[in-house]
Amino acid sequence: MSAPVKPAPIKPASDPAVIEEAAAILKAGGLVAMPTETVYGLAADAGNPDAVARLYAAKGRPRFNPLIAHVAGPNMAWRLAGWPDLADQLAETFWPGPLTLVLPKRPDAPIADIANAGLDSIALRAPRHAAAQALIRAFDGPLVAPSANPSGGISPTTAQHVADGLGERIDLILDGGACPVGLESTVIALLGGTPTLLRPGGLARRQIEAITGRLAEPGSEDTLLAPGMMKSHYAPNATMRLNASAAEAGEVFLGFGPINGDLNLSPGGDLAEAATGLFAALRALDARGAARIAVAPIPDEGLGEAINDRLQRAAAPKDDLI
Repeated sequence: MSAPVKPAPIKPASDPAVIEEAAAILKAGGLVAMPTETVYGLAADAGNPDAVARLYAAKGRPRFNPLIAHVAGPNMAWRLAGWPDLADQLAETFWPGPLTLVLPKRPDAPIADIANAGLDSIALRAPRHAAAQALIRAFDGPLVAPSANPSGGISPTTAQHVADGLGERIDLILDGGACPVGLESTVIALLGGTPTLLRPGGLARRQIEAITGRLAEPGSEDTLLAPGMMKSHYAPNATMRLNASAAEAGEVFLGFGPINGDLNLSPGGDLAEAATGLFAALRALDARGAARIAVAPIPDEGLGEAINDRLQRAAAPKDDLI
């Protein structure tokens, strides 16, 4: 399929005919932005190397950065990966939902090598959003779907965010409204030994550890086993200053709780509300054109761990790729 020469149409994800149209585009090697409960993903046929290569090109994404394969549920996942008992317990509790499992890839898995950067492991998730589920089932196979934005930028949580960043590089945008979680999935590696938290996300650590026991921290050998592990990621155009108590000259300020600013992630200090609105708030402040965004302290507990992870990566030097 040739690359688009005009902005991708935005169509309602609730329309079954639109879902069928999107599935046909994917089967032809095209790219479709789909809503999930976390952020909007840019979907491509996980088994089509040409489609995946086009996805990398559309995002400007380094090809050493693996992609998550999105599945309808365990029945589809079993065909792609080794499946230990612990994966069963986690999937039964948290799928569909914002949890990605990194597992040993089956040798015969119908996944293009480029999709998982040639690794012997594969990252799998069953999204909870009804439109994502409908699209995966209509396509009848796994879809890789990194965040639908230029690589390293702020993740999109509305269809318009996708159109602003990638509109002329993709074929169709499914509009499913604003993403209710607003942060990417939590990523857990189940590759033997102690389960490892590779990326905090929309599912809090304590919920997972109730099943797994204490999660290990990633070592140097785990670098880039999954998306979202690059040091510079989720970044606005402005530079960022974290754990600030007030704005300095030339800054716009993102508040939290009692520390107010130009915007406040949650005046009541609700971490779930802050997570849902984080990327939209960064976009809104970035659009004001200030050279720097200052951010109030966020408690490093529950979803705060994932919020702080995104903020730290957004604040990292943009040439600090790994």
